Amino acid sequence: MNVIPGKLQGLLVIEPKAFGDARGFFMETWNLRKYQEAGIRVPFVQDNISVSRRGALRGLHFQNPNPQGKLVSVWQGEVLDLVVDIRLRSATFGKWEAVQLSSENRRQFYIPPGFAHGFLVLSETAMFHYKCTEFYSPKDEVTIRWNDPDVGIHWPVPEPIVSEKDTKGLLLKELPRNRLFDLL
Repeated sequence: MNVIPGKLQGLLVIEPKAFGDARGFFMETWNLRKYQEAGIRVPFVQDNISVSRRGALRGLHFQNPNPQGKLVSVWQGEVLDLVVDIRLRSATFGKWEAVQLSSENRRQFYIPPGFAHGFLVLSETAMFHYKCTEFYSPKDEVTIRWNDPDVGIHWPVPEPIVSEKDTKGLLLKELPRNRLFDLL
């Protein structure tokens, strides 16, 4: 597998090796030993799948306390996956990074705690898989507004389909400091 460090410290893009022939292909999506060698040394406790239609935007979400690291991939379709650095002492605090994930490129994106996460569906539909390092905790979840002007994300769809919860997300500058991540 090929492991590519993200522009923001801690992020990893993983390109698993696929073995194909006339029947289709085979690929490992998780192998503890290989992923530990790549730097992912955390236990995963929960897997989730969401299915969304073209133009759907989910995010920008994070949990704190009980932060989740995520290994995400697309099993059908294509998305623009995006994170925002919310680590207070990070040199890249408030900066974002995007990665295109699809069932064709088979890429995975590892997002450690300290980032808000979201994605935009670019294909007709997309089946999105999350492998999480912590259980989902609704009381600990925080949403940053997807179109926060201070973050300045360049979404390729001008009017995405956004949930009411995500529309009411907070601006980054409105988040209480104790909900952000403090790098020591």
